[in-house]
Parts: sequence; C-alpha cells; structure tokens
Amino acid sequence: MAVALALPFAATFGLPMAVLAQDTIKIGLIAPMSGNYARPGQVMRMGAELGIEDINAQGGIKALGGAKLELVVIDTGDTTERAKNAAQRMVAEYSDLVAATGSYLSSFTLAVTEVTERAKLPMLTLSYSDLITERGFKYIFQTSASSGSQAAQSMPTLLSLAENAGAKRPKTVAIITDNTAASISSVKRIKDDLLGPAGLDLVVDEVFTPPLADATPLVQKLRATRPDMLFFLPTVISDAKLLLEKMSEFGLGQGKIPTISFGIAIAEPDLLNTVSADMVEGVIAVVANWGSKGHEQMIERLNKRFGEPWMTQNVISTYGDMWIFKMALEKAGKADREAVAEAIRNLDEGPSPYFPGGELKFEPNGRRVGAGLTIIQWQNGKPIAVYPPSLAVAKPIWPAN
Repeated sequence: MAVALALPFAATFGLPMAVLAQDTIKIGLIAPMSGNYARPGQVMRMGAELGIEDINAQGGIKALGGAKLELVVIDTGDTTERAKNAAQRMVAEYSDLVAATGSYLSSFTLAVTEVTERAKLPMLTLSYSDLITERGFKYIFQTSASSGSQAAQSMPTLLSLAENAGAKRPKTVAIITDNTAASISSVKRIKDDLLGPAGLDLVVDEVFTPPLADATPLVQKLRATRPDMLFFLPTVISDAKLLLEKMSEFGLGQGKIPTISFGIAIAEPDLLNTVSADMVEGVIAVVANWGSKGHEQMIERLNKRFGEPWMTQNVISTYGDMWIFKMALEKAGKADREAVAEAIRNLDEGPSPYFPGGELKFEPNGRRVGAGLTIIQWQNGKPIAVYPPSLAVAKPIWPAN
C-alpha cells in the first residue's frame, strides 16, 4: 500500500494538502485498544480493516484516481479523560485525517467529539447515547438508533415476546445499570416514558459504577422483589460476569427472572471465558446491529481471518462505516474534511445491508434516518438474531419463570 507523505510546506506552494497527497486517504479509528473496554475496540478494528481491504480491492476511491484508504488507529484507553487526550493527539498528529469513526462507549464518544467538532473532523459513531446528537454539533453522525429510540422500539416487542410464548404479561420490572452514558440514556427513556404506558411497576432501580466489586447487594434486592423482568445494563464483561454468577448463586439465573440487556457486553465471545454457556442461556439483548441473516459469508470470513465465532455490532457497523466514507469521498470528489462532512450530510443512498432498518441518510442533527435495532438471544451457546423477522435466524424464546 502506498503511504501518504507528510508535506508540512504544502501551503508554501499555494495548494491544499488534499490535492498534493492522493496516493492514500487516511481514515481514523479512535476506540479503546487497552484497558477494560479493549475487546470492543479491537473488534471495531477488525471491521474497519475488512472494510478498507474490500474498498481498496475494488479500486479505491475512483473519483480520486483510485486513491486507497489507510486506517489510522488511536487508542482511547479506558477513561473519558484518556479518550479526550487521545482525540487531542489525533487531531494534532494526524492533520491529514479526512474522517474518523469510534469511540465505542458513549462516555468516550461524548468526550472525543468535543475535540473532533472543533477540528471540523467528520465522525461516525455506533455509540448509543441520545446526548451525542443533541448538542447541535455539525460533524458527528450516529449510525445506530439512539438509546432512547432503542428502548422505545424494543419495549412493545419484548412484551409481545412474553405473551406470544404463552407467559403472563410482565407487570413488575427491575433495572440494574452501570452509570455510563448509553446505559443512563436508555434507562432515562424507559423510566420517564415507557414503563407507565406499558403497565410496568418498577420495583428495583439500582445504578453502579464500573468496575463492580460485589454484586451481592444488587442481587439481594432482586431476590427480595422477584420481578417479572430484569433490565440489565452492564458495559463491562467483568461486571456482567459478577451479576450473572450471583444471580445463579441466589437461584435467579437460567431464566428464573427473564433478563434483557441493552448493549453487547452480555453477548461478547469473551463472556464464555468467564461464565458457562448455560448461565446465559435465554438471556436477551437489545443491540444496534448484529451479524445476522444475509451476512453469512462475512461471518465466515471473519471467523477464518480473526477466529471470531460470531459478528458483533462493533464489527459490522464499523465495516459499514468504511463504505459510508467511500460514498462520501466519491460524492465530495476531494479528500477534504469539510467536503466529506457535507457529502455525509447529503447522502441519500437508501437501505444498507450493514445497518438494520432505515436508510443511509442523516437527519440535520446527525442521526441516521429510520435507524432500527436487532434483538439477540443466547440459544445453544451463541447469541443469535431473533428480531426483526427479516434478520432473524431463529425464533425467540421467552425464558420460563
């Protein structure tokens, strides 16, 4: 692959950098590659690498003479302060980046985009928090349905799953969540707007700060109230492990309380390194995206290339982001941040095979138009898509009370 040369004196010749350096076009991935959240960041890198590999193999950016995309990876670390510092380093050290994607955890994305917005660097994100696209920013684009949207879309579906399976309609619910931005955003929408109309009584409402040291007090409250349904929102695998183990120890696991998670910590392959498959059997998760029906070849390729047993949202969404960047660069006709951002704002490419629901089109606030979701469930040792029917590879099963 050709390497773009640094040309610090480009302005001397009166020509913009984008015109002088067209062998490669740099795209950033700013995500956790170390610390508690390293696993999601590392699989985002897999998706980005596969996407860039495919785009370059098909001729690169044709509007720019076949220029190839080049990935620049920036590690956010595992705190919001480190994420913000990483973003500052990124915009300072890689002034030739034309766009970027990241940052997995919504708390990190909120911090990173404060920096990228000032640098007018267009950012795509699969992070969920509603706040990401409620700040009036012009250079952030959210490909996933926001936390609030996911909660609103999933609530009637989840209740229908119970009734269609012949179980009683849930009347009481518990919420156990960490205090990360996406989790709090989901819970706020659930509590403020969704529980009352759904006829659900909130009997446990607990928030913890990761990493969780002891799950006993939280699970004791579940045992005391025995809710009909648990909304379970950890973002760290170690926290999910502690809670699942304690629920099993107290006789509340394996479907004794139907458990619904929001986000992918409960469905990462690494979870099976810490808990047995039977401990998560039947657990449901609402996610923004997932490898599902129609993605079989890509899932097989991912397995052969990286040894991944299934394709999480972090792979497929980041893969799809690379194609959005290609579309924007073809439309812009130049490797320029402002031009790429404007092209993304004006995309109107219809449905995409890499994102559930909606279109490759963005609202003025940066949210993808009509963004849907995927509901997955642990069945026979794997988290598989069970909703919507167009993506489902199996029928959902409501865990027995």
